[in-house]
Amino acid sequence: MKSILIADTTREEREQIVAESIGNIDGTCDGCSPGLIEMYQSYIEGRKELREINQEFQARYMSGSMGPDRRDCDFMDQ
Repeated sequence: MKSILIADTTREEREQIVAESIGNIDGTCDGCSPGLIEMYQSYIEGRKELREINQEFQARYMSGSMGPDRRDCDFMDQ
């Protein structure tokens, strides 16, 4: 397997890696693909490794900082 590190790839190769990994890059299935491509733009441009981007996303997901504030949940009042 070829390395996907920034130092071992060109911008074009990184674009291809992201496109192949996401699949439907047109976003015609449900509109989510453009957002995913934007999330990986730092990798494509050579600023952050895939590992860093994925760790940052996972940290926000696990902390709940991306989700709604649970104190505002209508089910809490029941």
